[in-house]
Amino acid sequence: MSNEDIRIGIIGAGENTRRKHIPGLEAMDRVQIIAVSNRSRESSQKVAGEFSIPKIYDSWQELIYDKDIDAVVIGTWPYLHAQATCLALTYDKHVLCEARMAMNAREAHEMLKASQAKPRLTAQIVPSPLTLGLDRAIKRILAEGHIGQPLVVEIRDGGSFLDPREPVHWRQQFEYSGYNILTLGIWYECLMRWIGEAISVTALGKTFVPMRRDADKMLVPVRVPDHLDVCAEMACGAQLHMQLSQVTGHAGPTEAFIFGDKGSIRIADGKIYGAQPGNTRYKEIPVPAELEGGWRVEEEFINSIRGKEKVKLTDFNTGVKYMEFTEAVNRSMQRGCKVYLPL
Repeated sequence: MSNEDIRIGIIGAGENTRRKHIPGLEAMDRVQIIAVSNRSRESSQKVAGEFSIPKIYDSWQELIYDKDIDAVVIGTWPYLHAQATCLALTYDKHVLCEARMAMNAREAHEMLKASQAKPRLTAQIVPSPLTLGLDRAIKRILAEGHIGQPLVVEIRDGGSFLDPREPVHWRQQFEYSGYNILTLGIWYECLMRWIGEAISVTALGKTFVPMRRDADKMLVPVRVPDHLDVCAEMACGAQLHMQLSQVTGHAGPTEAFIFGDKGSIRIADGKIYGAQPGNTRYKEIPVPAELEGGWRVEEEFINSIRGKEKVKLTDFNTGVKYMEFTEAVNRSMQRGCKVYLPL
């Protein structure tokens, strides 16, 4: 499709889709967003009016059946990702699917299998954005041996206080979010970019408010933990500890550390800091211009459809790996034991 217009349908126009995907796609030459299907006709009309989208569909299936559409952006909650992705690929639509990839590892494998059955179609997962600007610089620091052999990785993401009166968020509802917990999958995706995959996990999680009220003021169960600790063995030999929380009010900033036998690095506030033995103070490590990264999801998607590049951030194989890790964490919590990867 290198010389043709690419016509796109939007399934689920959530915040990230409206803020990132739609403007990013509209900014590209010969790309048209021609249809939208949101959770209700009213919300679909609102999005269509905001972005001058000509078609509205009452169901996402009807949008996929539209022969005028070449590609779909799936911006729904995870509960619909596998169904919509597999049907879209069956009907020869390219797919850009919002993270997290799926509800569980089984669904992720189904999505991968569907994409492998249609190799000429682009299948992309929206990547973890947390460290896009730093990833290549971190990889070079590690590759050039500035901290030696990575031994321990520490990731902490929290800093808020528990509010038992807050209404339930969809991310706290298992039927919509599945095995996805807080920022677990997107941090693990970052980690894979830096040092590779885990070979085992042990996890402990806690839900401190087991019932919350929904939009209709009805009490609903909360099965997704408010606080999570994960210990993992990495294939590179390092040990990982990841703490994700919505209850650690004074925990400090979100940050990641990689401790090596010759030094360490700290990743926080969009910057990299380094320290060497004998000097406990971290100093900022500037990111060279040629290693700077950033958000180019929509560009990569369209370029892949046009045969100009292959999807790297993020392909379905990577998505399957972080969904397997996510499910392994849940199995470990449920069974009270170590779980080995891959599943």
